[in-house]
Amino acid sequence: MKKNQRYVYLLLTATIFIINTQSCKKNSFDAKLQTEAISVNSSPVPNLPATLYDYVSTGINIPAYLQTLITNNPGIDNTPAGNAITNEGATLGRVLFYDKLLSANNTISCASCHHQDKAFTDGVVSSVGFEGGLTRRNSMPVVNTRFFKAKSMFWDMRAASLETQTLMPILDHIEMGMPTLAALESKLALTAYYPDLFKAAFGTPDITSDKIGKALSQFLRSIVSFNSRYDQGVANNFVDFTDEEKEGRRILSANFCTECHSDLANSRVGLNASYLVVENSGINTGFGSNNGLEAVYTDKGIGEITQQAKDMGTFKIPSLRNVELTAPYMHDGRFATLEDAIEHYSSGIKQNPNIGIQLRGLRTGGIHFTDQQKKDIFAFLKTLTDHSLATDPKYADPFTK
Repeated sequence: MKKNQRYVYLLLTATIFIINTQSCKKNSFDAKLQTEAISVNSSPVPNLPATLYDYVSTGINIPAYLQTLITNNPGIDNTPAGNAITNEGATLGRVLFYDKLLSANNTISCASCHHQDKAFTDGVVSSVGFEGGLTRRNSMPVVNTRFFKAKSMFWDMRAASLETQTLMPILDHIEMGMPTLAALESKLALTAYYPDLFKAAFGTPDITSDKIGKALSQFLRSIVSFNSRYDQGVANNFVDFTDEEKEGRRILSANFCTECHSDLANSRVGLNASYLVVENSGINTGFGSNNGLEAVYTDKGIGEITQQAKDMGTFKIPSLRNVELTAPYMHDGRFATLEDAIEHYSSGIKQNPNIGIQLRGLRTGGIHFTDQQKKDIFAFLKTLTDHSLATDPKYADPFTK
């Protein structure tokens, strides 16, 4: 074969190879899209009411004593100006929250780690991710997140806002495993129901990660819980409280527990604490925030993010509302029962350089509650349970029949 002929032959061979390769890639890509479309459209469809649930009023129709606190301290409500709750937006958020399509293999939803009947926790030490892996920390409750003044989310407060936080588990390699937010957008666009839901919520059917985050945040901010016996007790001067419940309320204030788990203005004995975490978020502001779990911390917590010595071994402080339903307790779920958690503060405190001022310098082991005082505290904490939260249909799974 002559030199020029060999050259032409090699060029034609290479061209045919490239064309075939591109054709295979295209066929492979088309097949993947087709498979994905079949998978998406064979998934359940949400069952939504003809008249949307009222989510707008959830942050407005709250007890008077809490409304006064919020009005006098507008920073408590962390709703940004550009993402106020709408019924359409929260409805979309509810569907997204419960939809397993948000995970890489359609097995995990946000609700998989936040169960309504457990005050939006999941009752296990570590949550199970989309491929069976375990999360690093215990699942936090997502109730009353609207009224967290510090705004930052997660145990280590690494997300600056709820809008930022909502998208992070979706991309987490253990939790939901989506490769990119663009992949999620494309996946949801294949469904029959999302374009209409996005149009109702945001004016156009375009599906973007920004809108996903905003809708999820609207739904989460709508999940408020102020229908407890404690809230009713504030309104009627606790006439229906038992002696144990009244004493438990007094003990928490007398031992400064309400300074961390409530608001400073109403944390003293005899005042009606909000049990909204207002001033003390978990970040060390000079008084310490470590709660004495370990003398030498094994998890850096907030310090892992800030890289500041004062924050090492400290964590976001959770609300005590619905604490009866949110076992196990602490960032690592080390306490299986509420009694175990109370016992920690009674006899398990370990001094730490960053320990909270409320726990600093205590006698060896802790506050040393009597057996009766422990019962009193337990009795009072149960009055903070809002049983209506567990059955409220506007927060329930829309994919169940």
